[in-house]
Amino acid sequence: MRLESPPDQEQLLRSARAGKLECLGQLLQLYGNYLKLLAATQIDEKLLARSSPSDVVQETFLEAHRDFGQFRGQSVPEFLAWLRRILVNNLSRLVEKHVLAEKRDVRRETSLGGIGGALERSAARLESVLVDQAASPSSNAQRREYAIILANQLAELSQDYRDVLVLRHLEGLPFGEVAERMGRSPGAVRMLWLRAIGQLRERLDARGLT
Repeated sequence: MRLESPPDQEQLLRSARAGKLECLGQLLQLYGNYLKLLAATQIDEKLLARSSPSDVVQETFLEAHRDFGQFRGQSVPEFLAWLRRILVNNLSRLVEKHVLAEKRDVRRETSLGGIGGALERSAARLESVLVDQAASPSSNAQRREYAIILANQLAELSQDYRDVLVLRHLEGLPFGEVAERMGRSPGAVRMLWLRAIGQLRERLDARGLT
């Protein structure tokens, strides 16, 4: 698999650690669509009335800027893991606010660890969308780059195409449950999924990514 040449993330991180905050801003923007996709897997319809994935990611970026001095990692994987932890904390707070607003039993809600585990599973699934064993990226760095590029391509699809791919691949739901979540018949969802996969594959093929 040939990957597009992304900006040098490690260099941006080194520059940010050296005090060049504009480089931190550039680095964060690279991960915008990636983090929005992960956030979307944890925000259900009831929570969407209170906050969108974009809202949660924007809050995550603001906190990352504010607390960057506390980041002790040296590498991009460590930085991404740090961003995901901030994202999980923000998602957890969103759930807690919803619980309080609805006067529901907090003990029945998803725990912080549960949200974190689900989000990490979605991140791992994102790295394998449309990638078979023979063509899979050979290194952790390539898989990370692929996931970010894939998130950017998914962001350019129509809402229905993006939703069916997120539900099916990132959340790992069976077609019956995807159909229920989208308010469509299982047959209609399968056809939508096939068209979405086809369009995504075309976009990746054009960039030499499949």
